[in-house]
Formats: sequence, structure tokens, C-alpha cells
Amino acid sequence: MHRPADTMISVGLVDDDHLVRSGIRLILESADDMIVTGEASNGTEAIGMAKRERPDVILMDVRMPGMDGIEATREIIASHRDSRIVILTTFEHDNYVFDALRAGASGFLLKRTPPEQLIEAVRVVNSGEGLLSPSVTTSLIEAFVSGPGKVEPPPELARLTAREHEVLIALATGRSNAELAEDLFISEETVRTHVKRILSKLGLRDRAHAIVFAYESGLVTPG
Repeated sequence: MHRPADTMISVGLVDDDHLVRSGIRLILESADDMIVTGEASNGTEAIGMAKRERPDVILMDVRMPGMDGIEATREIIASHRDSRIVILTTFEHDNYVFDALRAGASGFLLKRTPPEQLIEAVRVVNSGEGLLSPSVTTSLIEAFVSGPGKVEPPPELARLTAREHEVLIALATGRSNAELAEDLFISEETVRTHVKRILSKLGLRDRAHAIVFAYESGLVTPG
């Protein structure tokens, strides 16, 4: 039984390799709740596709001829702030990834991600969650967040309660809601409530950007 089109998660694919796009399309459309509504082979085409199709989630390659995935991400988010963009990368410590997060991407996936994890990742991002692999979050941030040794805390932090501060710091390690609940001795529902309030108070799009904020604000330091 097919789902109505308006209940499906629409996905846009951006990669300069046609075979890669075809493979990802087959994987995603094997799920009963997803449909690929647009494809693009470079950043310029991606901007047009995003404007035309308005997919719920865009899977974006980084390295492409002409406009790359980072610039395309920046342009798409500037026009459509609610767009959910996931960067596709070959290496876990790709030094383009943090630039992409700063540009507005909601996370990243390795191109070798198993099919079932790729499908679940699209669902996670579509639900409003950021997608940063816990296994690489800390090293990624440590490698690419640079700045002065002491950072003046932004005034927005004063909006958080003591508990929300605690949750944000724990969140910056890339822990899942279940892990945060266990660490902080609270329920997963309470964790979700805290995370939603943190994002709202700080004006952040998702937990990926909460992690970036935690490091850039000096609330958490590499190492």
C-alpha cells in the first residue's frame, strides 16, 4: 500500500557522479516513506532544484565542479532557512565539514554509510534533529574550531537555566538523547524538552548547530 504523496519525505540528491545519485535514489526509494523529487550535479543546479522542488531533505556532495556544496548550502539556507541539508563526504575528518555546518548544513554522512542507516539518517534530519556521528563529533570539532584561548560568553547563554547549560555541554559531545538521559538521570522526553528550549532560546536550527555554538561560544573547549 502506497502512502499519499503529501506524507512522504521528499529528498533532493546533489552529486556530480550520476552512478552515486542513482545508487542513493534506489536506497531511499526502497523505503515506504521517501521519494526523490530532484537531482543536481553541481551547486548551481542544486540551488535551482531546491527552489523548484523544495525537498524536505537535501543530500549534498561537497566537492563538485563549479559551485561546491558549501557555497550551495549557504545560498539555499539564505533563501530557505528551514531547508535540511546533509553533507555527503568520503572521509570522517573532511575539513570541509565544519565549513558546511557553519553554512547551515544540519549534519553529515559518510558516502559508505550502510543503506539502512542512510534511510534512518534522512528520517532523523527531517524530524528536525541535527546529524553528527557521535564517534567523530569531538575530533571533528577539535580539529576545525580555532580561535582565541578565552572567548567572551555570548549574552544569549544567560537565557538558559542551569540545567539547560548542563544539557548543552553534554550535547556538545555528540551524545544521543538516550545517552543524555542516562548521564543526567532524567527521561528521554525531558531531554527532548530541554533541547527544544535550548534551540529556541539560542535561535539555533538543530542540535548540530547547538554543538557548534557550544564550542564557538567557549562554553565547551576542545580537549
